[in-house]
Amino acid sequence: MLLMLLTALVTLFMSAAVGPVLLGHFGFIHLLSFLVLYSVPAAFFAARQGNIAAHKANMLGLYLGGMLIAGAFALMPGRLIHSCLFAQS
Repeated sequence: MLLMLLTALVTLFMSAAVGPVLLGHFGFIHLLSFLVLYSVPAAFFAARQGNIAAHKANMLGLYLGGMLIAGAFALMPGRLIHSCLFAQS
């Protein structure tokens, strides 16, 4: 979980290169960093208090946000992974 937090903090210093830019720096994908910065501590404290349902909900939200939504953003045209996977010969 600490690596997730560290990665979320580092991504906040990366400026958006594709799509609309908010406040001159942030893109929509940065919203996932804020999701991680909220959900990881919330999941940790829920687990410590024995609230397994809240912990499960936070971790499921992180998985869906991190894997599915971030994956969809990564595959947008103009991104490096899009050009690697869908390059026309």
